[in-house]
Amino acid sequence: MAGHSKWANIQHRKGRQDAARSKLFSKLAKEITVAAKMGDPDPDKNPRLRLAVKEAKSNSCPKDVIDRAIKKASGGDAENYEEIRYEGYGPNGIALVVEAMTDNRNRTASNVRSYFTKAGGDLGQTGSVSFMFDRVGEIMYPLSAGDSDAVMEAAIEAGADDVETDEEGHWIYCADTALNEVSTALETTLGESQTAKLIWKPQSPTEITDLETAQKLMKLIDALEDDDDVQNVTGNFDLTEAVAAQL
Repeated sequence: MAGHSKWANIQHRKGRQDAARSKLFSKLAKEITVAAKMGDPDPDKNPRLRLAVKEAKSNSCPKDVIDRAIKKASGGDAENYEEIRYEGYGPNGIALVVEAMTDNRNRTASNVRSYFTKAGGDLGQTGSVSFMFDRVGEIMYPLSAGDSDAVMEAAIEAGADDVETDEEGHWIYCADTALNEVSTALETTLGESQTAKLIWKPQSPTEITDLETAQKLMKLIDALEDDDDVQNVTGNFDLTEAVAAQL
């Protein structure tokens, strides 16, 4: 299978390096609170909450932070967050999807537009770039889970659509509506996954070979990710080995 994108690998490593940051924990806690508020506060009865807790644990989020986020939703004192998706073009016309949770739509929209403008990009309308991505479930297992053939077989039996294996691990993709079902089925054969979440998967990533373009793009993505209201940023690009090594 095709190798997992270098950008995804950098994100994965970056996630581990950033695990100690309170900003990351607060974003993970926000997703947990929203998931718990929308459904049952018991992860076993709430698929979205179950996945949010799994993602938090995979990023070494302390148990008390997770428990506090669930109790906050159960207690009825949680803020009313609105989920919003922004779409636009960054340097070199790279398409970006920005997912946010906010209690102030005007503030978030103003900030996101400012980040794009300062980077020489352009914030578009909803739907302006998302057609270049597929909304899918992504389940990641370490290489120790088994060889690629065994993981492929388990994934197909669980109802997954595709598997990509690289030096980072096994990346299993499924329909967005089947993520919880496939993730649960895989646990019976491969054990618990490292992560399981919904992502925007670029259909035809643009390869970036120019370091300057990559640096400008990373600066924009870092600015977006540093915003408290922004949960996830995804781009339809891939980095060459040479460029990735210099970042």
